[in-house]
Order: sequence, then C-alpha cells, then structure tokens
Amino acid sequence: MAAPPPYSRALVTKQLARVRKLCTALPEVFEKISHGSPCFFVPRGGQFVAFLDNHHGDGRLALWCAAPAGAQAMLVDANPEVYFVPPYVGHRGWVGVRLDRDAPWPQVANVIEAAHQARHQPPRARRLRERT
Repeated sequence: MAAPPPYSRALVTKQLARVRKLCTALPEVFEKISHGSPCFFVPRGGQFVAFLDNHHGDGRLALWCAAPAGAQAMLVDANPEVYFVPPYVGHRGWVGVRLDRDAPWPQVANVIEAAHQARHQPPRARRLRERT
C-alpha cells in the first residue's frame, strides 16, 4: 500500500479545477478518466495531459504533458524542482509538472497549451494534409 501523499486533498481539488479550466478552454478538448486519473484529450490527436495524484506512491501531485521536441530537457534543466521526466511517457519527450510545488501558473498554462498544440490537429490542417 502506498504512503499517503505529503499534500492535502484540498490542494488536489484546487489544482484539478485549475487544470480542468485551462485544458477545457482549448479547442476540441474532452476529459475522461484513463488509468484511474483525469486526462485530457483531443480527437484524432489523443491524450495531451494527465493529472496524477500520488501515482504509484511517488508523492507527487503532477501533470504529465505532451511536449514539443526539446522542451522536456529545457524545462527539467531550468527548474528540476518543478519539472521532471515522467515514467512511461518520458522517453517520448513528455514532461512532468509538479503541482505540489510553487510552479508559476502562467508557466503551467504555457506547458498545457504547448501540449495541446503538439497533439491537436485542426480540421483545416487535416484536410490540407489529406490532399497532399
């Protein structure tokens, strides 16, 4: 059995509400539970953000976000207290964002937007790609 996380349930509720608001404000986003956690998806692009609460007892309240090439290393090197390489998806360039630390929310919003852009395929772009 995993140890209880070092943060409160109130923090989980607050941070999930903030993440949900940021994600659902983006085009074509829908939320569903995946592997027991709230996750955010776009049609045809798949998952772009996962909200993890003490995943396998790791003691983190965090996001795992799809990221453009090079972003993971840049963020982790710049601020390893907030950013990390998440298990399972880190080898694909995804970046972890600690929500139980003092991550500046404008930066969190930027990471979420970049994750969305990495996965979202607007209808016009799909049509152009299908024609070529």
